[in-house]
Amino acid sequence: MGLNSTLFEPMDMSIAEVLLKEAKQILDDLGLPFFLRHGTCLGAVRDGAFIPWDDDVDIGSVIGLHGLTEEIVNEAAAEFRKHGYSADVIDSELHISVDLKKDGIQMDWTCYRIIDGMIYQWPVIKIPASLHENLKPVEFLGTTFMVPNPPEEYFRLKYGENWMTPKETGEFEQEVLDLMEDHSQASDSENPLRLANQRDEDQHTGSIKVVGFDGEIVAGAEVTLAPTTVLTGLDKTNTNSEGYVYFRLPEEACYVVAVQLGDQKEILYLEELEPDVEYLYTPDPEHPIGRANALVAQ
Repeated sequence: MGLNSTLFEPMDMSIAEVLLKEAKQILDDLGLPFFLRHGTCLGAVRDGAFIPWDDDVDIGSVIGLHGLTEEIVNEAAAEFRKHGYSADVIDSELHISVDLKKDGIQMDWTCYRIIDGMIYQWPVIKIPASLHENLKPVEFLGTTFMVPNPPEEYFRLKYGENWMTPKETGEFEQEVLDLMEDHSQASDSENPLRLANQRDEDQHTGSIKVVGFDGEIVAGAEVTLAPTTVLTGLDKTNTNSEGYVYFRLPEEACYVVAVQLGDQKEILYLEELEPDVEYLYTPDPEHPIGRANALVAQ
């Protein structure tokens, strides 16, 4: 693997259970309604348990519903810190994310902004805010949690019609791309990523260089790039003769990056990228899927 890359590993489910219940107590004491979301919600409703390969706990709230304000989000983050959590507050166009960590467990409390009656869940999937107005109670881990209502509609929008079928390794990553809107044919004025295989000094601020398993330059590799914190959709192009594609990222954030090398496609669905950086992509034959932060700054 690259010097900075890691592998997604399942969380310790027993510790995750303790911390989810503790987070519930903290938010309940503050009078802040929240709901289970993403894989945590899917596991609770469909399986009655955490999904075995899940690597974090996902909870959410909606700014503007149930009295939640941006100020209250920051006050709640301070309360989590009093209980031994690290709590980083990250503000973006679509939400305020509180990145919580304790005892080796990652917990994401995302507080969504309502935009034209919708919230946008990772990776920029449109969900009606109305599904979160009258939350539904479900029994999970021996207590009661709230979920979007009806949860079946939430899962259909978030995961597609086959949400009841557990995804195999690699299917989840492809589904992430399939659910994102393709803007690769959009004009430059409509697509802030400006992904291209020729550098425009007036538009591009960074790049991704693709090399093969033996470090050789790869021309013609398809690179797909999509942000998860702004409304842009995905863009894609092929590397030039020197193995490069160029971009202008809207902000420092997590991005979805897919690289197609011949018959092999790796989808990196949580790459932390910065706008003005040159990155290097190198495949890892021992870990064709499941890597995080695989792109290395040059």
